[in-house]
Amino acid sequence: MNIIFFALVAIAFASAAWHQLRWDGAGEAPMAQLTSGVINAAGGAVELAIALIGVMTLFLGLIKVAEAGGLLAILARLIRPLMVRLFPDVPPNHPAMGAMILNLSANMMGLGNAATPFGIRAMQALNQLNTRPGVASDSMVLFLAINTSSVTLLPTGVIAIRAAAGSSDPAAILPTTLFATLCATVAGISAAFLYRRFAPLPPLPAAPAAAQETPSSPDQAQPESIDDTPLAEDDGRAYPAWVSGLALLGFVALIPLSVLYGQAIAPWIIPSLVMGFLAFGLLRGVRIYEVFVDGAKEGFQVAVRIIPYLVAILVAVGMLRASGALGAFVALLGPITGPLGLPAEALPMALLRPLSGSGAYGVMASIINDPAIGPDSYVGLLVTTLQGSTETTFYVLAVYFGAVGIRRLRHALPAALTADLVAVIAAVFAVSFLFGQAVI
Repeated sequence: MNIIFFALVAIAFASAAWHQLRWDGAGEAPMAQLTSGVINAAGGAVELAIALIGVMTLFLGLIKVAEAGGLLAILARLIRPLMVRLFPDVPPNHPAMGAMILNLSANMMGLGNAATPFGIRAMQALNQLNTRPGVASDSMVLFLAINTSSVTLLPTGVIAIRAAAGSSDPAAILPTTLFATLCATVAGISAAFLYRRFAPLPPLPAAPAAAQETPSSPDQAQPESIDDTPLAEDDGRAYPAWVSGLALLGFVALIPLSVLYGQAIAPWIIPSLVMGFLAFGLLRGVRIYEVFVDGAKEGFQVAVRIIPYLVAILVAVGMLRASGALGAFVALLGPITGPLGLPAEALPMALLRPLSGSGAYGVMASIINDPAIGPDSYVGLLVTTLQGSTETTFYVLAVYFGAVGIRRLRHALPAALTADLVAVIAAVFAVSFLFGQAVI
């Protein structure tokens, strides 16, 4: 991450310096634009973190209720046959399994920031199994790759945006988004397993002799962590194969339902989650108010602690945009990608989406609200499919790994970017196939 961070800043600085040296005095100076980009990005990062506090507080409180009621253990046992094959380093009865499932389920429903607290809770659970502090484990990298590319049954936010833009069929992107995310998930999993051989785990750190002879004292410096409370494990039992099979069939049945009734289902999802989690906890004898407040405190602490990580990555991305480097890259690639089904109008969306959620949203909104293009044109359908099927990879890396103090990412970024690239290719293919744009 050190190299990536420096490279983004260095490219932005070099581009702004080049434009400054060629500046003819008209308009704002390129270096002044870069300065404004730095300040605005830093402020925007803090505003984003503050905006996340409410969401994090709410959903980590709900997770605490679900965990106290045993929901994570139930979910883990339900799809254990699949999860133990994907995550052999995670004990089958560890609550990290259930936490990961909650995160992936939220992503499937297109809940956006609402999935972040589930993902952080899963990363905290995985970090308790990590024997190399500060280094991403294989399970962490795989989880992040799946999270980045997660299958999306119902891109609720994008459907709402399309409806607001006057689309005659706001849910038209459901099949294209589903196809793109299916392809991306397969690619992300494959890349995580393939790339790990090029980024082996470092040797286990040797325990200091003094620490082996005497117990640690309160005066000794300890690594800072988000949540040191051990997570409760389930009893190790798995449900019968037929129960897991029925659950899988239920998941498959959601696909046509999401295509047919996605627009009607979307407004119900978040209220149903809040009601369902609390009702489950109440039925299981959990003191839901006290437990919710306890979890909500953790959500507040996490949201505050990720601010430095957000500032770092969003400032680098903001500099890249303000310097003109991103625009130059789009101008260079546009003539190449256009004949392949990715027009120059949509290319900034594909490039910005892994870097900046707000930047990608701005591009998408400007395109689908342009009367000459609109939400139901090929470009409008493509950019909204990209919005629903790709992830803000650098943001996810900063938040998830930053929340548990991971500094060495190993192969996490290449695996996630591979999934993003496959999502873009699959989105172009699906939209072209269904809506008639010729692809060479």
